[in-house]
Amino acid sequence: MKMFLEGRWQSGATSLAVTNPFRGETIDEVPQGTAADIDRALAGLVNGAKIMRQLSGYERAQLLRRIAALMTEREAELARLISQEEGKVLSEGVLEASRAREVIEVSAEEARRVVGEMIPLDAAPGAKGKLGFTLRVPCGIVAAICPFNFPLNLVCHKVGPAIAAGNAVLIKPASDTPLSALKLVEILLAAGLPPEAVACVTGPGAELGDAISRDQRVRKISFTGSYEIGDRIVRMAGVKRVTLELGSNSPVVILDDADLEKAALAVTATGYANAGQTCISAQRILTLKPITGDFLDALKPRVAALRTGDQLNPETQVGPLVRERDAQRVESWINEAVQQGATLETGGKRDGSVYQPTILSQVKPEMRVSCEELFGPAVVVTECSSLDEAIHLANQTRFGLAAGVFTQNVDKALRFAREVDCGNLHINWTSQWRADLMPYGGLKDSGIGKEGPRYAVREMTEEKMVVWH
Repeated sequence: MKMFLEGRWQSGATSLAVTNPFRGETIDEVPQGTAADIDRALAGLVNGAKIMRQLSGYERAQLLRRIAALMTEREAELARLISQEEGKVLSEGVLEASRAREVIEVSAEEARRVVGEMIPLDAAPGAKGKLGFTLRVPCGIVAAICPFNFPLNLVCHKVGPAIAAGNAVLIKPASDTPLSALKLVEILLAAGLPPEAVACVTGPGAELGDAISRDQRVRKISFTGSYEIGDRIVRMAGVKRVTLELGSNSPVVILDDADLEKAALAVTATGYANAGQTCISAQRILTLKPITGDFLDALKPRVAALRTGDQLNPETQVGPLVRERDAQRVESWINEAVQQGATLETGGKRDGSVYQPTILSQVKPEMRVSCEELFGPAVVVTECSSLDEAIHLANQTRFGLAAGVFTQNVDKALRFAREVDCGNLHINWTSQWRADLMPYGGLKDSGIGKEGPRYAVREMTEEKMVVWH
């Protein structure tokens, strides 16, 4: 596949192979873009931003509806491509393709609601008789720097709102998973998006990301990825709008009045989905001591029964990690924790890029598998003596993206919601749950700003104050 810039598909001087992470075979090749390609792409998008600014909200909404319709027609193709290049099982690829289309549909609705507000100027001294209102206008060029783990849905979470707000958009997909984004560009163009209003440059993140971050023609950056790269972006970005959705090591608290069967089912579903490569994956399970053994008894057989293997096999429940070196890293962290005193309850074995679903118990908070983001198919269990200690441990991290609690006590649930420092909090579910229309983002080192089309549109528009004298 080629990359898209200056209103046309283009090759590069060199190319990058995109591989199936289970088989290791090349699926396709894409150009290895350079900083010069970013410069040319932005030069073309300057005119594209002017074109998009002239489209009415109705026209943008209709455009997005056509995009969603084409995505529906090609859903099976998109789902299989997602699974091939990223490694998630086919059922998860189908779900992602469906969710991505939903994000575009919600963005179409938001395109008709880009509005300002009336300001009561007569409430100010000396402003009697004056009329005030605000207008929301497009930023201009939005840069979407996207991760590998949801190569279509998280691209749509940036592209959909950018179009809804009337912007041109530069897509920088992850080097490991660029094909889904390029297919989306094909759909955008087929639906009638002006070619000057979109660019998709493939290639190495460091060179391209630095070029995007420094360029003042970019007014808004929306980035999903690691804290380290997010920190690098904001240090280079200068005076521009930035949304960062970064990492986590999400805690799930299980109190002594919890429904343990429900908790075990939920942790099995959310600790190992996408081989644990989800920012809000259930990672740290904080259990009260009286129920730890019963919870592990309920959890272990469910996790041990998960089938691993080729992600394109319909019977596979947990596929490979995106790269073998990531599976090797997970293996080393798990082995390190066992050497430090953690107990391996199940799993703990690697076969190439596939790591067996794993449970560790007796995990100390200072172990790396607890205090950093594992991003792999394992959960770690730490015992707590009380709700106070559980809340303390939940907050004893630099991250704050999502958390969950299982309890039948309303007062304890509300206390958890008020005192745990995370952007997304779930009662009687784990940390991993997201409706694509809700405000989504983290606290502390988990990021700044919110995703979700309504909230992203706010951050992809500028506010102008108008005073009528």
